Amino acid sequence: MEVSIVFISLFIVVFGIFYLYYTTRHKERLALIESDKDVSMFYTEKPNRRPGQPSHVGKFVILNLALISIGVGVGILLGNALVAVLGMHEEVAITASIFLTAGIGLLVGYYMTKKEEKIAE
Repeated sequence: MEVSIVFISLFIVVFGIFYLYYTTRHKERLALIESDKDVSMFYTEKPNRRPGQPSHVGKFVILNLALISIGVGVGILLGNALVAVLGMHEEVAITASIFLTAGIGLLVGYYMTKKEEKIAE
């Protein structure tokens, strides 16, 4: 029963966020059109790229997801090693090491993205 309440609440929250986002965006665009402002900023041309080639943003999302996955895997291994070697509590060691290494992975991804964008300029 409690699990279903959590999932229903999560669905309602996600739906509410999307609803507010799209209705607000729609109202802003209508207000710009009614006041004869330039709305060309909403219609940008997409860069030409080959079929199957990931977009510029897609590459960085894939990079960050890969680094998070690697960080979680290394965190589980590190947590189990801490439990075996130092005798720490299993829940604390594994949870802390997962968050630590996933955060390190995201930090590495940030610097790799920053470096890649600097090269692209």
